[in-house]
Amino acid sequence: MVGATNPEWVKFKQDAEKAGIYVDIVDFQDYTSENPALDSGELDLNEFQHLLYLANYNVSNKKDLQPIGGTAIYPLGVYSTKVKDIKDLKQGDTVTIPNDETNQARAIGVLKAAGLVTLKGDWTAFSTPADINEAKSKVKVTPLKAEQVATTLKDPTIAAGVINNDYVADAGLDPKDAIYQDDAESEEARPYINVWVARKADVNNETYKKLVSIYQQKDVLDALQENSGGTAVFADKFSASELQGFLSDIEKDAKAQQ
Repeated sequence: MVGATNPEWVKFKQDAEKAGIYVDIVDFQDYTSENPALDSGELDLNEFQHLLYLANYNVSNKKDLQPIGGTAIYPLGVYSTKVKDIKDLKQGDTVTIPNDETNQARAIGVLKAAGLVTLKGDWTAFSTPADINEAKSKVKVTPLKAEQVATTLKDPTIAAGVINNDYVADAGLDPKDAIYQDDAESEEARPYINVWVARKADVNNETYKKLVSIYQQKDVLDALQENSGGTAVFADKFSASELQGFLSDIEKDAKAQQ
């Protein structure tokens, strides 16, 4: 994982030891090495990625790593200096969204869930603005570089923007300022559930399942919430089989893009 000294990991390790499980937490400095290390047996578990990242890894590398528990979703919010409620956006208003591959599809999903856009077909984690049915949608969508979206809120012609969490604070905004954010239990949020991951042969390992349940205890989640600045939405109620089903669906969508 990344961030081994974060308070939730300190608390987790303490709680695991109380339960008689001694955990060696390995801190990685990037997001590219953890899955190969798990696949090779160097790691027993990892917890650093959402389901979409895992699906892309499995499909690209012909692997079958599997989620065994959920941790949290970090919501993607809609922000505005023009309206205080998502329902106050008017027909024909323009909303800006980030144009990078991951956040663009997610932002479209947020707007769909908010009832602002209608798609020509089903939403997937690979949807693009071309999939929006403009004639049936309430708002117009303009994709921009992620770092530019927040600055558009000052533009009188822009009603709102979907802002990546990385740029919320830089824009002088607070996550609580969002007029809408994705629901952790919505279909559109599923690819962004952060998960514990094991090799497929180990999905029923009782010790690993116990570690997931320890992480999902209130004291650990409270530490996670504090470290997130209050932005985390817990995704601890999904079963391993539900998460594995979500992963399978995302992998099918990923393969369809190849």
